Amino acid sequence: MDEVLISSPIGVLAVLAFVAAFFFAIEQSTKAKLFQYLPPLLFIYATPVFLNNFDVIPSASAVYSGLSAYVLPAFIVLMLIKVNVPAVVRVMGKGVLVMLMGTAGVMVGAVIAYMIVHSWLSEDAWKGYGALAGSWIGGTANMAATAEMLGTSEEQFGLAVIADNVIYIVWLPLLLMSRDFAERFNRWARVPTERLEAMDAAAELHVEDDHAPTMPQYLFLVAVVIGVTWIGTSLAPGISGSIAENTPALSGIFGESTVRILLVTTIALILSATPVSKLPNSTAMGTAMIYVFVAGMGARASVEGLAEAPMFVAGAFIWITIHGLFCLAGAWLFRVDVHSVAIASAANIGAAASAPIVAAHHRPSLVPASILMALLGYAMGNYLAPMTGHLARIAVGQ
Repeated sequence: MDEVLISSPIGVLAVLAFVAAFFFAIEQSTKAKLFQYLPPLLFIYATPVFLNNFDVIPSASAVYSGLSAYVLPAFIVLMLIKVNVPAVVRVMGKGVLVMLMGTAGVMVGAVIAYMIVHSWLSEDAWKGYGALAGSWIGGTANMAATAEMLGTSEEQFGLAVIADNVIYIVWLPLLLMSRDFAERFNRWARVPTERLEAMDAAAELHVEDDHAPTMPQYLFLVAVVIGVTWIGTSLAPGISGSIAENTPALSGIFGESTVRILLVTTIALILSATPVSKLPNSTAMGTAMIYVFVAGMGARASVEGLAEAPMFVAGAFIWITIHGLFCLAGAWLFRVDVHSVAIASAANIGAAASAPIVAAHHRPSLVPASILMALLGYAMGNYLAPMTGHLARIAVGQ
């Protein structure tokens, strides 16, 4: 094996952080339309793939295991302590039910799509589908967490990233264009005339209370993140060992890594109902850590593993179609307007990055609620996405 150019852990971490920062700097400084169709996430993953395969950085480093052990639980906590279920229910009402229907569509669609295309994919492709389900139920944080829980290979994770971005290019414009059919859609869905006025009134009562953090607040946030990570890491071996001893059939599902992430997720959600949720800037900090983590996933991948992309993406198109049908069924069943349906789907498929874009285009007063709805997806993703991957595996007898 050729000697790599940058091998020291601190050097590798610097490269990953630079790659993540570079593409956001380019996006913000140029305002290039390219990034409307190909989000920075794709470049942040792909660049380390090539840096690794051209021997600039190594495919194995202490940095990568450190990202999984410490950075992943940290950003889970930072993202989830801001979940505010009562607020999103107050504003979106039955729109939350449509989102839950869309989530069910993601789970059912994954199983059906995998059953159709799995014969063209690797034996472990169900893990890639589980990771993509994480993104489509919640967001990138859930994709990363699910990949860790399922033991998804870097190559399969790369296929999930590619499929996620290809579908995004097609799906986001459809959600935006749906506004032009609002009147006809609302007639079809039998939407009560007072629904939109009620949503706007509820949105006016919800005020985002986020501000520049103080030094003590940063310290509190660090203490919470490290404390939750420590609790989850300490308890996971005993719990997973107990499951393996008492219920051997579940040992393959509830391994130590899975239990650790589920513990961290659950504790963070409990904290979201406490004053901890008022600590500012946690979402931005968590998002920054996610992108460095994704860069680390790319640094371990091989270009050859991406040869399955066409069939993986073909399955994703079948999958997104089923999700869309579930959203339409939810709209009709619960008499929900097209604006709420588009935001609900964006909260699933595009998460916190896309839901505000769709909300601003459809109904600007719902932008804050769209972010909360996306965070609701984050809350569900770490539980439902691994289950989705296993359901896909079981459905084809693997």
